[in-house]
Amino acid sequence: MASIIDGVDQRTQLVGHNRLELLLFRLDSNQLYGINVFKVKEATPCPKLTKLPHSHPVIAGAAHIRGQAISIFDLSQGIGGKPIEDIKQSFVIITEYNRSIQGFLVSEIVRIINTSWEDILPPPSASGNSNYMTAITRLDDELIQIIDVEKVMAEVVGSDELVSEELVESFSAQNIERRPHILVADDSSVARKQVQRAMEQIGIDTTIVRDGKEALDQLNAWVEQGIDVKNHISMLISDIEMPEMDGYTLTAEVRRNPDLKDIKILLHSSMSGTFNNTMIKQVGADKFIPKFSPDELAVAVQDLIEEWREDHPQ
Repeated sequence: MASIIDGVDQRTQLVGHNRLELLLFRLDSNQLYGINVFKVKEATPCPKLTKLPHSHPVIAGAAHIRGQAISIFDLSQGIGGKPIEDIKQSFVIITEYNRSIQGFLVSEIVRIINTSWEDILPPPSASGNSNYMTAITRLDDELIQIIDVEKVMAEVVGSDELVSEELVESFSAQNIERRPHILVADDSSVARKQVQRAMEQIGIDTTIVRDGKEALDQLNAWVEQGIDVKNHISMLISDIEMPEMDGYTLTAEVRRNPDLKDIKILLHSSMSGTFNNTMIKQVGADKFIPKFSPDELAVAVQDLIEEWREDHPQ
């Protein structure tokens, strides 16, 4: 089963072309779900699980895989469904998210598809804030849901949104006289709140959008209003994988636009693969950091804001 994602390193050629590959799977129904292959380290039949005492109900147990103990999340239960019952016939998708490795229990591995981010759409607004989708797409008229795994993980293991007191004191003082304003693009509701909360603590205002297309539309709208965008915002923080337009494509579009090309850009992603550091140079971003460390984010943002202040003195 692991061979289904063999060659993932060669798939980096998709990056920067607004394309991706999705590993399709099912939970405890016929509904199709998808996960970006770049986040998948391995897909394997479910090994023997050891139940962890006092663990969250969504954690089905721990497994030893490749010499490492990994927590296994029941993804069906994690999104509000019933637990997967036939564990012996189930599979585990081993992923790397937010600097950690974990497994997600699924009922069936289907296949990998190659598609465009333009065909990955935001979930319907009627689905509300309580849903676990970051995006949807279709395959042969069948709906595919892309799960907000960051939200599932945050609900199970919690999330740290607090910047250290030392940094809050230092950076807030630096930002009092000229309070920065930044644009943030991320398709995960959890990630948006994390970034916004961290920025508030160090004295930074934010405009929040859900994906790369919304970010580019907002930037162009400011230009059409006669606003000097490079002075209006200090920087852009963008997730990498987002519906309709990914962060790499957004960065490339910004750099091609004479009215926007000088904006500082920080790419911030749960995909912590080393290819990101190469791609930021190729598309013209200023910096990349993996999610989510409030202190590391605060330091990276403040460093870029200081560069912006040097380039745009009052």
